[in-house]
Amino acid sequence: MKYGEKEIREFDISREENFWPNIHSKDYLIEITLPEFMALCPRSGYPDFATLKLSYIPDQKVIELKALKLYINSFMYRYISHENSANEIYHTLYEKLQPKSIKLVADFNPRGNVHTVITIDSQMHK
Repeated sequence: MKYGEKEIREFDISREENFWPNIHSKDYLIEITLPEFMALCPRSGYPDFATLKLSYIPDQKVIELKALKLYINSFMYRYISHENSANEIYHTLYEKLQPKSIKLVADFNPRGNVHTVITIDSQMHK
C-alpha cells in the first residue's frame, strides 16, 4: 500500500488536530470546492463521481483543509449512495464544527442518463 492510500484508509475525522480555533469574532463565509469526490455504488460497485461545494460560517472552529481532503477521499473505498454520502458528510461536519451555518451541495456526474444534485443547508431546517 502506498503512503497516500495508507493515510486515507487510516484517517479519523474525529481527531482534535483536524480542527483549528477560529480566532475571528466577525462572521465570514468559507467556501470550499472538492471536485474529485468518489464513492462506490452500493448496488453495482461502479464508481460515482461528484463535485462537492461546502460553505460555512464558522463559530469556534474551522476545519484544517488537508483533514477535509482526507475525509472526503476516504469515501472512495465505500459502497454508499449519493444521498447517504451527502448526508453523512454534512452531519459529520455540522457536528464537529458546530458552525453558525453550513451548506453542502453534492453535484453528482450523470450516469445512466441520471443527474443528481443533493443540497443540505442548515438554514433549511432551523
